[in-house]
Amino acid sequence: MVRAAIRVLGFELKGLASIGLWIVRRRHGVPAGASVVSYAKEQTFTLWLMLFAMAVETVVIDLLLVATGVPEWIRFTVLIADVYGLLFGVMLAAGCVTRPHVVTADELRIRYAAYFDVRVPRDLIASVRSSRNDNEGSMVSVKNGHLRVAVGSRTNVTIELTEPVAFVRPLGRRAKATTISFFADQPEPVVAALRSDRPVRS
Repeated sequence: MVRAAIRVLGFELKGLASIGLWIVRRRHGVPAGASVVSYAKEQTFTLWLMLFAMAVETVVIDLLLVATGVPEWIRFTVLIADVYGLLFGVMLAAGCVTRPHVVTADELRIRYAAYFDVRVPRDLIASVRSSRNDNEGSMVSVKNGHLRVAVGSRTNVTIELTEPVAFVRPLGRRAKATTISFFADQPEPVVAALRSDRPVRS
């Protein structure tokens, strides 16, 4: 329980750092010569629409609480919770933009904002293919050695490995996978690049 709480605190700090990186238009963990594989474009509109709705809801609820004369401590508790929800959404958006997947000559790094990060040595990749699935159940899931890192319940690239790769799940549990499916905004260039030494253009 303590370990999970520490990891959640780490996510919050990384999320705040991602906002700073987003403002100065920099990316985290992208070395010179590496290729960036974005995965945030298709969820951006939905996320900003959700944040707009949350902002309107925050203002409306606060006005209603003032009008009905509820105690100040209740009003401020609700307001803090709503503002945190908005901040969380901004941190998520910033994290997805500033922490993309990365392809280098040696590895494929698959991420989801500040919440998940797995490094796959390229010499362990036996095959790679486009493989669209629009019904993934959660952001990160593992079943029978198959890791899925979804965006908007979708994955569209699958790699098969010659031996298992170990990783840490968002709340700290360790697991291994020999098959990994993930989402990329443009899957075809990723597949082509992982089958060869060509850089990804995204």
